Amino acid sequence: MDLTIEVEDYKLNVRAAGIIIHNNKVLTHRNLNSNHYTFIGGRVEIGEDSASTVKREIEEELGKEAEIIEHGGVIENFFEMKGSKYHEILFVHKGEFVNEEDKKIEYTLKNLEGKDYLQYEWLDISQIDEYPLWPLVIKDVIKENKFPVHKIFKDNK
Repeated sequence: MDLTIEVEDYKLNVRAAGIIIHNNKVLTHRNLNSNHYTFIGGRVEIGEDSASTVKREIEEELGKEAEIIEHGGVIENFFEMKGSKYHEILFVHKGEFVNEEDKKIEYTLKNLEGKDYLQYEWLDISQIDEYPLWPLVIKDVIKENKFPVHKIFKDNK
């Protein structure tokens, strides 16, 4: 069971995401029905640690084995989506594919769970400010490349 609960008029979400960087490009995840990118990951399941969540999600979505090479930190993310207010605790981990051939991949990847609306794209870090990457504060994490980190982002639209 995912760690998502409703508290008053908020949804509390506990999520984990992996940051995989190759050749000055970072691997992102995009729902073709939305206008932004995020990092591969998902909701932490009850009894599961956040690093295991990242590895599980990469295996489920891409069929690739990954390892965590650095525990990145935490982003507290406050936003609204589809009429709901969210308070999200996002654990970020720097990861890497285990297989040497997978480490050479630079093309767009497809979702293996049958979710054709999801794809995985490499974004050039030198142009990261040009992309709608959420949460916005993650751009600073990528550019600074310093871990661990603790950021707070409030989307006050």
